[in-house]
Amino acid sequence: MASTGVGLRIQVDDNLQSMLVGTVMRKVKSRTWKKQRYFKLQNDYMTIWYKSKKAGNTHSTFSVMDLEAIRDGHQSEVLVSIADEFPADRCFTLVFRGRRGNLDLVAESAEEAQSWIKGMRKLIENLENMGEREKLDQWIGDWFRKADKNNDGRMNFKEVQDLLKMMNVDMNEHHAHRLFTMADKSQSGMLEDDEFVLFYKMLTQREDVLRVFQAYSVDGQKLLQSDIEDFLREEQLDGIDIQQHAKQLIERYEPSDTAKLLNAMTFDGFLMYLGSAEGSIFNPQWRGVFQDMSQPLCHYFISSSHNTYLMEDQLRGQSSVEGYIRALSRGCRCVEVDCWDGANGEPIVYHGHTFTSKILFKDVVNAVENYAFKVSEYPVILSIENHCSVEQQRVMAQHLNHILGDRLLKSTLENKAPIRLPSPEDLKGKILLKAKKIGGLEESFNGTVEDPQTGEVSDEDEVAEINEDNLHRQSICRRIKRSTQRLSKELSDCVVYCKSVQFNNFKHSRIHSKFYEVASFTESKARKHLREAGTEFVHHNSRQLTRVYPSGFRTDSSNFNPQEMWNAGCQIVALNFQTAGEGMDLNDGLFGQNGSCGYVLKPSFMREVEGVFDPETPQQRDCYQPVVLTIQVISGQQLPKVNIKEDSIVDPLVRVEIHGIPMDQAKQETRYIENNGAKEAVGLYTSEHIVTTGHP
Repeated sequence: MASTGVGLRIQVDDNLQSMLVGTVMRKVKSRTWKKQRYFKLQNDYMTIWYKSKKAGNTHSTFSVMDLEAIRDGHQSEVLVSIADEFPADRCFTLVFRGRRGNLDLVAESAEEAQSWIKGMRKLIENLENMGEREKLDQWIGDWFRKADKNNDGRMNFKEVQDLLKMMNVDMNEHHAHRLFTMADKSQSGMLEDDEFVLFYKMLTQREDVLRVFQAYSVDGQKLLQSDIEDFLREEQLDGIDIQQHAKQLIERYEPSDTAKLLNAMTFDGFLMYLGSAEGSIFNPQWRGVFQDMSQPLCHYFISSSHNTYLMEDQLRGQSSVEGYIRALSRGCRCVEVDCWDGANGEPIVYHGHTFTSKILFKDVVNAVENYAFKVSEYPVILSIENHCSVEQQRVMAQHLNHILGDRLLKSTLENKAPIRLPSPEDLKGKILLKAKKIGGLEESFNGTVEDPQTGEVSDEDEVAEINEDNLHRQSICRRIKRSTQRLSKELSDCVVYCKSVQFNNFKHSRIHSKFYEVASFTESKARKHLREAGTEFVHHNSRQLTRVYPSGFRTDSSNFNPQEMWNAGCQIVALNFQTAGEGMDLNDGLFGQNGSCGYVLKPSFMREVEGVFDPETPQQRDCYQPVVLTIQVISGQQLPKVNIKEDSIVDPLVRVEIHGIPMDQAKQETRYIENNGAKEAVGLYTSEHIVTTGHP
C-alpha cells in the first residue's frame, strides 16, 4: 500500500508505477499545433505534473479530482483531425469537469497510452469510491502539502501562519500559537501527520454542530441508535424504515470501532454524516427516477439546450461536437442543430451568417449516437433548424438513418394513429426529430400526402425574431425572410411526434392545432403571451409541446431566467449550456431531481386541460393553500477562497432564495462574521429563515 501521509491510499500497480516514472507525450491543440510535454504522476497520487523540455523550470499541474472522464482513441475533433498521422490506440482525451477545455494527448506507443488510460481511470474510480473519512483525510492532506513549503513532511509555526491565510482565517497570532503548542504533542516545535490532524480539528471546531449533537445525546459524548432515530425523524423528516437507516449511518460514517460495537455514533461520525451526500437537505429518494414517467411528453419539463454546437459566443465562437457531448452528459434531452449547405454535398452545422466555425452534420449525429443515453435512458429530441437545399436535406436523412438506425423514431408506436403524445417511458432509447414536416400524422395513415416539395418556414428562423422584436443592433446581418421552403420527403418522414409549426394565437391553436405540433417562441414573445394570456398559455402547454429560446441579440450566449417560462408550463426551455450563471444554476436545480434523467413531471394544476391556473394570479386557483418553509442555516465549512489577493479574508454568508411564480419569489440572507473565514460557523451566524410559497 502506498500512503501519502494524511491523504489518499491506493494499491499501486504497473500502470501507476509507469505514471510515477513519467512519460513524454504530445499535447495536441490542432492539426498544426503538436508539442512534446513530459507528464508525471506526483507521489500524492492526485496531481499530474507536466512541462515542456524547452521551458526551463516552468511547469503546469492539474488534479485528478478535476477530471470527469478519459476517452480513448479518436474521440475529439482535434484527434480526429490527425487520425491519418497517429493511430487511435496511441491517442486519448482527458475530459475536465466544468468549462475547462479538454486535453488531447498522443503517446509514443499504444502500451504507454494504455498505461495512462487505465491508470487515470483507476485514480478516478478510487476517488469516486472514497468513504467520508478518506475524503476528509484527502482534504486535510491537500492543506498539509500546500503549507509544507520545504517538503520535509513537517510544519513549523511560520508555515502554519501561511496556512491560515490560505484557509481564509484571520486569527490572532497568540491564539494561533496556543493551538500550535497544544497540537505539538512531541514538543518538537513542528507538527507532523497526526499532530497536524489535531491542529486542524481544533482550528475547525464546530461548536454550532456540537450543540445539535448534544441536543440529541444523553451523555453529550455519543448518539445511541435511538438518538439517531429521533434526529432522523425530527430534523431530517425521514419517514421510511428509520431503524434500519440509523444502523446504516453508524456503519458507514462512524470511524470508531468501539462506538460501532456499542451501536453508537461519536461526534466525529456525526460530522462526517452531515457533510456527506446523505446529510444533504436534498431528499435522497429523489436522486433516482421516482416520478410517474408514463404521462404524455407535454406533461414534463425537458432539459433543453440552445445552439448546442457553440462553445462560446454567437458571433465568432467555436462550433464543436463537444457541445453536444457535454450537454448530453449533463442530462440534456433536447439539443439544437442549425443545418446549412456545406461543401462537397455535406451539410454543415453553425450559426448562420456569422463568423462561428463550422462542423459536419454527420459528426454531430455520430456524437448524439454515442452519448445520447449514457446518463439517461429517456428520449432525446433533435431540434433541427433547416436551411439546407433539398439535395442536402436528403443527405441529412441518409446520415440520420444510417448512423442512428433503430434508435431514430420514424413511425408512431405500434404503427397506428395516435390521439396523444407518447410518454418518456414509451420512448426509452429513442431519438426524435423536431423539424418541419410535409402534412401531418393523419395523412400518413390515410395515404393523402401529396408530392412533397413545399412547406412552411419554421417560426424559429432568426430573421423572424429580429423583425418581430424591432431591434436595430448592427452586429447581426438582417436576412430576407422566406415564406416557403422546399422540403425533402426523406427528411420529412423522419419527423413523427414533433412537427415544427408557426404559432398564430391561442384561439386558433385551441381549434386547429394537433397534439404533435410544436411552436417555438423567442423569450420576449413568450413573456408577452405570459402577461396577456397566462391561463391560455398554460392550457396550450397541457396539450402540446412548446419551445422557448433566447433572443438572437444575446450574442454573448447569455441566458434568460427559465423560471418565467416554466411558470407557464413551457416544456422545452432552451438555454445556452456553455454559459454559467443563474439561468443554468436554476436549470441544474430543477433537473437535479428525478435521477437527473432530463424529465421532470409538471405540477398537476399545469397538466389539467380545463384548469384555471394563471401564474400572474395564482391565488385564484381552487385548492390554493400556501406552504410555510422553514430553513435553519447552521454553518458551512471547506468553502473555496474566491478573492484573488493572497492576504485577503473572505466573510461568507448564505442567501436563501425561492424561485417560482412572481408571488412566491423570496430572498433572505444570513449576517456574516468578520475575518472568520474557516473557523466555527465559517463566518455565518446561525439563523432561521421562514418563507411562504403558494406553489412549491
